[in-house]
Amino acid sequence: MNTQQAKQRFGIIGNNIKLERAIDVSLQVASTDISVLIVGESGTGKENIPKIIHQNSKRKHNPYIAVNCGAIPEGTIDSELFGHEKGSFTGAHESRKGYFESADEGTIFLDEIGELPIASQARLLRVLENGEIIKVGSSKAKKINVRIIAATNVDLPKSVAKGKFREDLYYRLNTISINLPALRERGNDINLLFKKFANDFAEQYNTSAIRLTDEATHTLGKYSWPGNIRQLRNFVAQLSVIETERIISAEKLQNQLPDISTNEIIKYRAQKKEDLSEREILYKVLFDMK
Repeated sequence: MNTQQAKQRFGIIGNNIKLERAIDVSLQVASTDISVLIVGESGTGKENIPKIIHQNSKRKHNPYIAVNCGAIPEGTIDSELFGHEKGSFTGAHESRKGYFESADEGTIFLDEIGELPIASQARLLRVLENGEIIKVGSSKAKKINVRIIAATNVDLPKSVAKGKFREDLYYRLNTISINLPALRERGNDINLLFKKFANDFAEQYNTSAIRLTDEATHTLGKYSWPGNIRQLRNFVAQLSVIETERIISAEKLQNQLPDISTNEIIKYRAQKKEDLSEREILYKVLFDMK
């Protein structure tokens, strides 16, 4: 599979050189078992990269499990990832496999790895160094063979400096780093994605697709898109539903775009005593916009 075929198979739209470089590196490392760290802002489509790697690896016929580390409560994350023995905690009425054991011989994708608690990081390091897991409530190590791919939208070196992320784990995960560019760095890809989403929603709701005037297309490209592809998709859905006219002028587009820029995100970050995650910043900005 080459870069163009990967884009077609996984529905990746765009011709930006940084995006194609990320896909190209993914294809190059797929045949190995090297750990990969995917870096990029929230909403840039990081979840596509591990799928490309897995489907082009020798593990492609074995399990692929994606886990959002930021969505699992801290008190249960060790049990979810590594499993538990019967009676190991209240409610543990039977032994249970964790995601790692379920992904044995396959690939596990750990999204939002920067949200993983320190205690869980030590367990993950054991998997990377020794290929072993220990279930919650057990003292017996179990060998597994899992390829680990992680992703983050936070600055892990900064988290390491603050003691929030283990330095040894960071270097074990970061054998190969793949950086996905922000949407605002992708030039004409913004317009290509807009057209794709507009056609998708038109087909879904059995209506004609919205279109932009030349001036509106220029306005679209100048916007900073702090939520990246996810924000653009939601924005196109909004326009597709609320606009009665199918041709969108620059004025209409400007009126609908949230009044937010990268500089404003940085301003919110500076107002906090500690750095916020990209997700927290976006939530705060959207809340303030009401």
